[in-house]
Amino acid sequence: MKKIIRIRNLHCAACAAELQEELSALEGVRAVSVDFVGQRVTLEHDGDAALQRAIRHISSFEKVEIIDGNAPVKKEKHTKELLSIAFSAAFFVPALVLHLLGGYEWAAFGLFLAAFAAAGWSVVWSVVRNFGRAFRGGFHPGVLLDENLLMLIAAVGAFVIRQEMEGAVVMLLYQIGEYLQALAVGSSRGAITRLAALKSGSAIRIADGRQEEVDPEELSAGDVILLRKGDRIPADCRLLDEFASLDTKSMTGESYFREVAKGEEMLSGCVNEGDAVRAEVVRPACESAVSKILELVENSASQKAKPEKFITKFSRWYTPAVVLIALVLALVPPLFQGYNFSEWIVPALNFLVISCPCALIISVPLTYFSGIGTLARCGVLAKGAAHLDDLALVRTAVFDKTGTLTEGKFTVGKVDGQARALFLAASLEHACAHPLAQAFEGVAAPAAEHVEEIAGRGLAGRVNGREVLAGNYKFMCERGIACGETNSASLTVYVVEEGAFLGTVEIEDRLRPEAKEALCGLKAAGIRRIAVLTGDSEVRARAALASLPVDEYCAELFPQEKPARAAALRGEGKLMYVGDGINDTPVMAVSDVSVAMGGLGSDAAIEASDFVLASDNLNALPRAVRGAKKTRRIVFENIVFSIVVKVALMVLSLVIDLPLWIAVFGDTGVMLLAVLNSMRMRARIK
Repeated sequence: MKKIIRIRNLHCAACAAELQEELSALEGVRAVSVDFVGQRVTLEHDGDAALQRAIRHISSFEKVEIIDGNAPVKKEKHTKELLSIAFSAAFFVPALVLHLLGGYEWAAFGLFLAAFAAAGWSVVWSVVRNFGRAFRGGFHPGVLLDENLLMLIAAVGAFVIRQEMEGAVVMLLYQIGEYLQALAVGSSRGAITRLAALKSGSAIRIADGRQEEVDPEELSAGDVILLRKGDRIPADCRLLDEFASLDTKSMTGESYFREVAKGEEMLSGCVNEGDAVRAEVVRPACESAVSKILELVENSASQKAKPEKFITKFSRWYTPAVVLIALVLALVPPLFQGYNFSEWIVPALNFLVISCPCALIISVPLTYFSGIGTLARCGVLAKGAAHLDDLALVRTAVFDKTGTLTEGKFTVGKVDGQARALFLAASLEHACAHPLAQAFEGVAAPAAEHVEEIAGRGLAGRVNGREVLAGNYKFMCERGIACGETNSASLTVYVVEEGAFLGTVEIEDRLRPEAKEALCGLKAAGIRRIAVLTGDSEVRARAALASLPVDEYCAELFPQEKPARAAALRGEGKLMYVGDGINDTPVMAVSDVSVAMGGLGSDAAIEASDFVLASDNLNALPRAVRGAKKTRRIVFENIVFSIVVKVALMVLSLVIDLPLWIAVFGDTGVMLLAVLNSMRMRARIK
């Protein structure tokens, strides 16, 4: 069983890693993911007993609190942190003045000690509490040897060797850094939390001629609702009036109005900018587009990218290792230099402070989280950070044609031959769930019996007791029907009754208006090759794709042939497949990255794909690729920057005498710069 638990007061990535490790060790807990940015714990457990054990453990961890899933997320004020910093600064400034004047050593010492106490009391309390947790159920060195212990050792060590100013400034700068870190993380949380504004707070339901205001969760399929000008659509619905004008910016990231005609679907989250209209709910609010967007974005943190997994594992062993190295540095060299320990204590303390891995374990998940949120605002829903990495490495894009590059709205075009051909074809299609059947929805026809669908060929059945066939030219040839092949660019259905060829019905489907622009955008974003897989004939595929920047296409494919052809197209880098997410599931399974079009109303699409285009707009794809590449670039910038600066400062601390505040910059300063760099991911992707 799976359970998502919302929490608060978890601000540290290292603490999140510790909590995840401790929960994983509990009996009955199979898998755990702790997201400190999103403030969520995702559990897979064996039953209520295991869940209750996990809940008790979460509640007793640090300052973490479990909150009601429906409770609004309040903005954190950080009052205690601000007061600690203010009191510490109030003691530190006069202490510094006395220290610089000279002659007031004890007064300055007392004020520096007060500044340390004001800023460091929470650090001391965390270390004391960690001692108890570290020895609970065995020894857990990762719990004890965290950044709180590193800073406490450095600050206390400075006081011991009469570097009290350094000791006070270490703790003051550390608390300022922690506060700024919490602000940065909170800001990124807010970017995701604001997606919740897509949900409507109320809905106006029309029942028995009366209007009543209800919670959107009370709506069910078939309910009729009223949408006034400026109302946000509370649930996916179908327009009952003649037309409506919708602002889709909140769903697609593009600021433009979409005109909707009677009978067309309107996704929840969009805003009615026209006159008041009536609509029929097609899906309850819990299954609506907005709910699925929020669910996908919130759950995406559980699928971590490789750099995230590496940093989490790395930090568990890294901190104990650097503590051991610092001890060796403080104790071993003096043994060969006349037991002069004081000379090596400061380099050891500097080493401890500089080596803290906060910059990495905070900035890396924060960048991925921000990237997922930014793509969501563009109308692209990612199912995990790992998929962002894969998307950034895509070099070949493969598309399904029907319903992906085309609108997938089939209509009957020209009819050649006997008029009966249209009605007989409609009889068979009415008994079929194939997407082409929608072209015949408005055609009145007698009911067909014993209808059989031959995959990739057509339909066979009986109408008024007579055998009828409707399908493509290959189907006719296989059945021995004499008819000439048409060269139409439209899909042609050949109709036969009792072995006699009656005529053809052409089915029309237009290219999406944004298809060419989107494919050109993919080329500009670094996609080297674009291919199309389709079951259409060579003639129709060539005619339909002539205006698009497609490098190659494969026509007349059966569904079972598509996976092998997609795998054969994989060249340098990874392969992305874009389809409707239902009948293209086998191809998605063999692709490195899969994208579903029109998947918000389909559970199959969400299950099969790595990404979902919220609005069916192909223009979101180039932005997604650019966003994924930007995310990956920022992650590696932070990793390289943090490691280079820390290693350089560590080496310097062994060669020359560095003041402790430089060491604090090597920890807190680098962390803040990495976090600020990660926040670049929140900018709009053009």
